[in-house]
Amino acid sequence: MNSNVKAPSEVHRTSGLRLSLADVAILFTATAIVWWMGREGNEMAWIVAVVVGHFFLFCNVFRLRRSLELWWAAVFVLNVGWWLAQGQAGWLPAMLYQGPVTVIVIVIEMLSPRYHGIGARWINRRLDDYLENKI
Repeated sequence: MNSNVKAPSEVHRTSGLRLSLADVAILFTATAIVWWMGREGNEMAWIVAVVVGHFFLFCNVFRLRRSLELWWAAVFVLNVGWWLAQGQAGWLPAMLYQGPVTVIVIVIEMLSPRYHGIGARWINRRLDDYLENKI
């Protein structure tokens, strides 16, 4: 057995906004890629911005559980695929439908007793139970 793998009861849980140097580097790199793609005339550059931006929002700000992230991603792929099939490669049609999905998954997470993202101390009355691995 790998000695580096911690049992669930040994995992130290945290709450609030999470930001590391790696996060900043990824956001900077994604911004540069979007800028370069836009300059090259690639009308799909917005997809990189949306995916990286939501990944940061979900993993670092609201800290969604993986299942909600995957539901959002599945809807995003279907949504963008639909609009591309209709010949609409722009960001507005897709984001008009994806925006409410984003809000819904964030609200679902914030209502959960496992919520540990930004503002969790004020929002989640059971945060301490979550942080102590009781939930």
